[in-house]
Amino acid sequence: MHRHSRLNNDAPNNAWWRLLMRALGSRNYRLFFEGQLVSLIGTWMTRVATSWLVYRLTHSAFLLGFTGFAGQVPVFFLTPIAGVWVDRWNRHRALVVTQTLSMMQSFALAALALGGIIRVWEIIVLVLLQGAINAFDMPVRQSFVVQMIERREDLGNAVALNSSMVNGARLIGPAIAGVLIAAVGEGYCFLIDGFSYMAVIASLLAMRITAGPPRAQRRHLRIELAEGWRYVAESAPIRSVLLFLALVSLVGMPYTVLMPIFAGAILHGKAHTLGFLMAAAGLGALVGAVTLAMRPSVLGLGRIIVWSASLFGIGLIGLGLSRHLTLSFAAVAVAGFGMMRHMASSNTILQTIVAEDKRGRVMAYYAMAIQGVAPFGSLIAGALAAKVGAPRTIMGGGALCLAGAAVFGWRLPRLRRAIRPIYVELGILPQAESPE
Repeated sequence: MHRHSRLNNDAPNNAWWRLLMRALGSRNYRLFFEGQLVSLIGTWMTRVATSWLVYRLTHSAFLLGFTGFAGQVPVFFLTPIAGVWVDRWNRHRALVVTQTLSMMQSFALAALALGGIIRVWEIIVLVLLQGAINAFDMPVRQSFVVQMIERREDLGNAVALNSSMVNGARLIGPAIAGVLIAAVGEGYCFLIDGFSYMAVIASLLAMRITAGPPRAQRRHLRIELAEGWRYVAESAPIRSVLLFLALVSLVGMPYTVLMPIFAGAILHGKAHTLGFLMAAAGLGALVGAVTLAMRPSVLGLGRIIVWSASLFGIGLIGLGLSRHLTLSFAAVAVAGFGMMRHMASSNTILQTIVAEDKRGRVMAYYAMAIQGVAPFGSLIAGALAAKVGAPRTIMGGGALCLAGAAVFGWRLPRLRRAIRPIYVELGILPQAESPE
């Protein structure tokens, strides 16, 4: 009797775990998840180390902002073209190439830093190069997700697990980086990052990829670029989701660039304080992504976008007001939670409603909205922080995020009506219901 009762108690727990991790039932996605998790820990170590190195060498808010600008501005200019090529290329091979190039960039940073000869302009050039690689890597990676999963209904779970993976690494990587920087310097963070890319490259090479549907005949790059732009511009749901993402990226995301100022000048901490602040943001984002992964359906994500962006704005305002370490950790965690739920919900909606032959181009605009617009925000935030201070700059961005959420929420009923026929066609939504 006791054994029977224990089995019954285990059943709900097993069902909960299967719901959360169901996309890992696809072998290729499971390989990617394992390899990318290792690689992303190294990536977050490099992000923290790069910011701290620039701050240590210059103590300049403007150069912190400019470095963030250099690392992301190539995404703004190159992703539309990259999206056209992603719709033409073998995405699996392209991802191997982009990951290999990223590995080489990290080793170059490590060689200069460990040699004690690195200068700020060299950091900016190498960060600019990584930004150019990311302009192709992001749309390739986002478009490849649908090829890695075996059941289309697991797409939303795979997107949310991707976000969980990014933020699990974001929780671990900055904490390790803070300890390493304090103990042996930034160069070892770059070196470990370089080696971490080998894990994801190995996972990609171990995959068994089936050939996709035949590609349509290629046309001139300009024609396919214009076709992708018209598709995005004429779809009210896609256009609205991307514009809202771009606004939040412009005014809210630059808070990460200014984090060394909060850690050092405002909270009077050192490198480990920066690492723990970034880890707090990662913890909040991880919780947000895991709760999204447990959702069984894409329905209801419109409301989540509104409330998540609002929480992001509230977290930023709280960070700007705080002068205590514990309160700053809490504010950053709330911001991370809201930011990730906003991004992952938007990604899931886009991946669900986009036409397959335009997936690469739409996900290129998604990459542009997140990382392509952010460098302009980093540049503006760095300049504003030098004039009015980092706290006021961050609070202003939070207020604008709240305003954007109010506008998106006001438009949401019209967007639901536009999405409804697509959900009905995909079998997500019965004829009598409407997306929430």
